[in-house]
Amino acid sequence: MEHEATVEGVGVGVGDGGNSLPVVILEARERLVPIFVSGDQAQSMQLAMEGEPFERPLTHDLFVEMVAEFGAAIDRVRIDDLADGTFYAKIDMEQYHGGERKQAVFDARPSDGIALALRVDCPLIITDEVIDEAGKPPEAFEAKEELDDPGEEDDDPFGDPGDDPFR
Repeated sequence: MEHEATVEGVGVGVGDGGNSLPVVILEARERLVPIFVSGDQAQSMQLAMEGEPFERPLTHDLFVEMVAEFGAAIDRVRIDDLADGTFYAKIDMEQYHGGERKQAVFDARPSDGIALALRVDCPLIITDEVIDEAGKPPEAFEAKEELDDPGEEDDDPFGDPGDDPFR
């Protein structure tokens, strides 16, 4: 089964080696799914979430413009597999040419798909299998927060915005 996901935030998480890495947090089925991304991808997502245009088109902005110029549209982005710790995604698109509708599906990195979905405001879909394997209850993030500073109340599980250059 598939579920529509929302991007809850982009921040810095701790990877397996204990190092800080950019992460995007998706919410679906009342579970949070963290996906580690590159710094460039995190910045691209954050700019799209804030609606702030970059001084020159970023790769995702350019792609959206090109797709539109060719009479096509991104219908949805699907995060549909997780194997050996790697997430997989697909971008569903359509193009109208000469009154005919042509559908296409493209393999993509989830980070690219999410950045595009944020720009075109299309559905971001995640499968039960991915949620079951990688999803965590919101309390799992709150417990980490309490360990960081038990005397401080903070409703933001992604930390202090001043600590994160992507916020």
